[in-house]
Amino acid sequence: MAKQDIKQTLLDAAKAHVPFDGWSEATFKAAQADAGISPGLASAACPRGAVDLAMAFHEEGDIAMLTRLNETDLSELRFRDRVAAAVRFRLEAVEDKELVRRGVTLFALPHYAFEGAQAVWKTCDQIWTALGDTSDDVNWYTKRATLSGVYSSTLLYWLGDESDGYENTWAFLDRRIDDVMQIEKVKAKARDSKIIDGLMKGPLSFLGRIKPPSGTSPTGMPGRWSR
Repeated sequence: MAKQDIKQTLLDAAKAHVPFDGWSEATFKAAQADAGISPGLASAACPRGAVDLAMAFHEEGDIAMLTRLNETDLSELRFRDRVAAAVRFRLEAVEDKELVRRGVTLFALPHYAFEGAQAVWKTCDQIWTALGDTSDDVNWYTKRATLSGVYSSTLLYWLGDESDGYENTWAFLDRRIDDVMQIEKVKAKARDSKIIDGLMKGPLSFLGRIKPPSGTSPTGMPGRWSR
């Protein structure tokens, strides 16, 4: 059995235990027992144990979101509504909210905070890419950083939302998107008035050298400098 297949089998088995034991060593061992996979094979597929399963669970949600985006015609929507739809699709891809809640707890720990940030960044990168983002400068980063904030805050709101059909969450998401669009309008006005151009040629000239990544860096954080 390939490592990816072993990881998926372990993930499927772990989901029943996560609500009780979190993404923990206890869950990882229980998943091994349920799936009939030896500790050696399990460790080879998931060197970090349950943390790797938590990351795989997040990636599973991303794949479901992308599939739905590809199957949905968003052409009639305003761009801000396409972004909102993508975030909504990502949250609706979750099969059990408690699995996400336990993931938030895991990635709130200092030694796993990087993995949590990396997962959110990847989700937002995939949203922008799927929606056809073609930025090739510092905007590549600011778009993803801004959406990461929107996604993270909406996720936390959604975890505590008990409204019918999560209508309060979708209203919250719309407000966050509107806030971002107001910032973009201010940036556009500043650009039109040459303020941005002046800064880019002056104290912030180094930003003009930033380009989107040509690949993924060894540390998992994308980015490179033009020469």
